[in-house]
Amino acid sequence: MKYVLVTGGVVSGLGKGVTASSIGVVLQACGLRVTSVKIDPYLNTDAGTMSPFEHGEVFVLDDGGEVDLDLGNYERFLDITLTRDNNITTGKIYQSVIERERRGDYLGKTVQVVPHITDCIQDWIERVARVPVDGIAGSADVCVIELGGTVGDIESMPFIEALRQFQFRVGRDNFCLVHVSLVPVLGVVGEQKTKPTQHSVRELRAYGLTPHLLACRSAQPLEQATKEKLSQFCDVPADHILNIHDVSNIWHVPLLLRDQKGHIAIFNKLNLSSIPPPALESWATRALRCDNLSIPVKIVMVGKYTGLSDSYLSVLKALQHACIACSRKLVLEWVAATDLEEHAKIERPDSHTEAWAMLKRADGVLVPGGFGDRGVQGKILAANYARTNEIPYLGICLGMQIAVVEFARNVLGLEDANSTEFDSASPHPCVVFMPEVSKTQMGGTMRLGSRKTLLQTSDCMTAKLYQKETFIDERHRHRYEVNPEMVERLETAGLQFVGKDETGRRMEILELPGHPYYVGVQFHPEFKSRPGKPSAVFLGLILAASGQMDSYISGGHGSSIRNPTPPTLGQADSASSQDTGLSEWLEKL
Repeated sequence: MKYVLVTGGVVSGLGKGVTASSIGVVLQACGLRVTSVKIDPYLNTDAGTMSPFEHGEVFVLDDGGEVDLDLGNYERFLDITLTRDNNITTGKIYQSVIERERRGDYLGKTVQVVPHITDCIQDWIERVARVPVDGIAGSADVCVIELGGTVGDIESMPFIEALRQFQFRVGRDNFCLVHVSLVPVLGVVGEQKTKPTQHSVRELRAYGLTPHLLACRSAQPLEQATKEKLSQFCDVPADHILNIHDVSNIWHVPLLLRDQKGHIAIFNKLNLSSIPPPALESWATRALRCDNLSIPVKIVMVGKYTGLSDSYLSVLKALQHACIACSRKLVLEWVAATDLEEHAKIERPDSHTEAWAMLKRADGVLVPGGFGDRGVQGKILAANYARTNEIPYLGICLGMQIAVVEFARNVLGLEDANSTEFDSASPHPCVVFMPEVSKTQMGGTMRLGSRKTLLQTSDCMTAKLYQKETFIDERHRHRYEVNPEMVERLETAGLQFVGKDETGRRMEILELPGHPYYVGVQFHPEFKSRPGKPSAVFLGLILAASGQMDSYISGGHGSSIRNPTPPTLGQADSASSQDTGLSEWLEKL
């Protein structure tokens, strides 16, 4: 097993996750099997209880693991399926060591950071690296490890020491360290400054880790003089200094690494003999297509955490995947749900007016998942506007529950209809707490992970978009569900629940017949969306919002089950492709 460690210096938020994912893509394109591990030094056991405002979205895996959003980057870039153990946290490590100490596994020894914590970290990495994540038996060839945070953070010290020891455990020919750093330009001077990177590398060396490659983040391409200075003072060969400058879209990053021969430097360090050229044609096509999109489609996202785009990162990526498949340029307008509510008309009149103006000019409306009652009334107003004005609507998790509450209030006439999450005494509870979920323990107690949804009919929009007749598998993260006692009344009034769980009592998908596109899903389809393989319901939203749904469905794609998943973008771009699915439809546009 070969290991590539990615660390970061100077400041956080440099894009270590994208860099680590892109390294994996290039190595994968050279024919290697790649897996990934993310180390988060915080004390939380997992990301499940962390605020999206503080740490971005919580990404959910097939096994129900609630993990850092960077694992979403790994899955999207590498098209792999990770497990909860691929995300290591300080909380998990200490919990594991303390449990072993309580069992007496250490035979009375004094349990210390070194060697017990550091050994646990190393054992964990080696164990997880051997687990196949690409659907093929056997271990991967390379494990890309990303160490979260910034070198010098006090909470990272046990991991730094463990990784220092790890390079000797696995052997120097099996270990490559890529350090991501910042090369800023001061506005007054206008010169690319190398001192921050020099200090960062010096600090990393003081801990016993020497970078073999530098991945330098900058606004503009690095000048040759800057590279030579970095090489001189950081003791890294100039051809091992990779520049990841700002690009128009992140799909250019693997191409940057390829063009700078980063894969060759990594192959040489890992003592890998043959170095085939990376097969990144589909990535180059995707990046170019994204740059050249010109026909806009306006999607309004009505949410609670609109102040931080990372709170909805997977939703944003799923929209982008669908837009590229539909040859449309995504124009995403963020609307804070509270700005749509009546009280905002008095408290924030300008924001209220602007929010409604954005909603009224939208081609499509999306209400994502969330927790808590803040902004709920605004989301209900958005769902009502989309339903009554025949604007394409997609509700995810809470967004589906919102659609049910809105329908009950305005179609069934149940003015006090609500979710018990927001009004436990509601006389008409449309959404209720799931009986098997803990009401006292918050972390890891929701209905989590990949679960089967049985399609009730093949003659529905969702079945046609998924190109499946019987069932689909999607990832879940919720505590509340549509009240099964209300389903009959809702369906009698016109709402259809076309997807249910295996018991038949838990509603998974709703549709409104006669509406251009009014779909709610209890699951989170964004977590399985991939570049070139967009999520079906996101694809449906963009198709409907851009006026292409009829041509897509009438072209036979909605009724054909021969191609259960859309083709990869590489297949779609191939002139020799015989696929009768999405690629052929795109050719007709």
